[in-house]
Amino acid sequence: MIEKDFVQEGLRRTRIDEYLEKELERAGYGGMEVQITPLGTMVIVYAERPGMVIGRGGKNVRTITNVLKTDFGLDNPQIEVKEVDVPELNPKIMAYKISNMLQRGMHFRRVAYSTIRRIMGAGAQGVEVTISGKIRGSRSAVAKFVEGYIKKCGEPSIRLVEEGFATAELKPGVLGIYVRIMPPETVLPDSVEILPPKMTIEEDGEVIEEEIDVETEEIIEEEEIIEDIEDLDELEEVVEEESTEEVEEDDS
Repeated sequence: MIEKDFVQEGLRRTRIDEYLEKELERAGYGGMEVQITPLGTMVIVYAERPGMVIGRGGKNVRTITNVLKTDFGLDNPQIEVKEVDVPELNPKIMAYKISNMLQRGMHFRRVAYSTIRRIMGAGAQGVEVTISGKIRGSRSAVAKFVEGYIKKCGEPSIRLVEEGFATAELKPGVLGIYVRIMPPETVLPDSVEILPPKMTIEEDGEVIEEEIDVETEEIIEEEEIIEDIEDLDELEEVVEEESTEEVEEDDS
């Protein structure tokens, strides 16, 4: 059945992602993509340090290619390594960094707040860091830190919010670390863009639209008023009326 094939393919991609995350943890693994091509299967690996993914003389990438072919059944796998442009906006990388700092003995609140500052400083619209486990004594607890705006439910929370997970092995037990980031270029479904006003001008039968601002509109209105004035006395009356209105506004 087609549905069963989709499920099996999803499970295989999940297992590949877990294998690469474990194998490339020190390289700053940031996710992967699998693309089926006529020449075989292209696996795009995103990492903070691509050199560690490739290895000396390409040894590491050849080992990973053989594992993908034999253990996961990929047809002629080809690995392409790409560097993560902004690691602070990748939730997988930031979750691993939190795990690393916690295992070095840093306090979880200090780690969470410093990580949030780095992520928001990189331009993220919002971030949520959740640390669960034995963080305060022998009982399990959940500490959640949120800053900015981030969707919590609905289809936009699945499609627009990126998530990362890591674990930290401490003496009291294992901590789970979740990082959710809303990227800076995210456009929400309910966002509204207000376009600037346009002025239509006819030249030789052609209609030309130009954007104008409010100040330009005021200048055009003043010019139209001056063009309608034919007498010098009438112009002086208009100037006196405008000066009187300005004085009344200042008094109020």
